[in-house]
Amino acid sequence: MNIIRSGTRPSGKGPAEWFTGNVRIDPLLQTEAPARATGSSVTFEPGARTAWHTHPLGQTLIVTAGAGLVQREGGPIEEIRPGDVVWFPPGEKHWHGATPQAAMTHIAIQEELDGRAVDWLEHVTDEQYSGS
Repeated sequence: MNIIRSGTRPSGKGPAEWFTGNVRIDPLLQTEAPARATGSSVTFEPGARTAWHTHPLGQTLIVTAGAGLVQREGGPIEEIRPGDVVWFPPGEKHWHGATPQAAMTHIAIQEELDGRAVDWLEHVTDEQYSGS
C-alpha cells in the first residue's frame, strides 16, 4: 500500500506545447508496472484547452467543476458539466477544455502503452474552438 498525502505533490503549469491558455495540472496517480494507469486533476481557465491529441489505450475524463467542452475529430463540440464522464477510445483524435465563459476541472485517467500515455498533435485553432 502507498498513501500519497494531499498537498505533497506540486501543481504544474500546462506546457504551451500541449495547451492554449492557463492550465494547472495536479498529479494524482502514477502506478508502477505491471499496472499502467496515470491520472491528474486538470483545471482550465476560461478559454483554455488542450491541443488535439490521442491516447494509445484511451482516456476517461470525470468532470468535477465548472463547464467544459470536448470534441472528437469530425464530431460536434459537446458541453460537459460536473458529474459527466467522457470516454475517448484508443487512438481517437480529440481535445477538451473550458468554455469561453467558465473554468473547468476534470480528472483525466489514461493508461501507458510502452511508456507512453498520450500523443500530442497540433493546437486547436480559435476557429475550431468556437465551432466556426
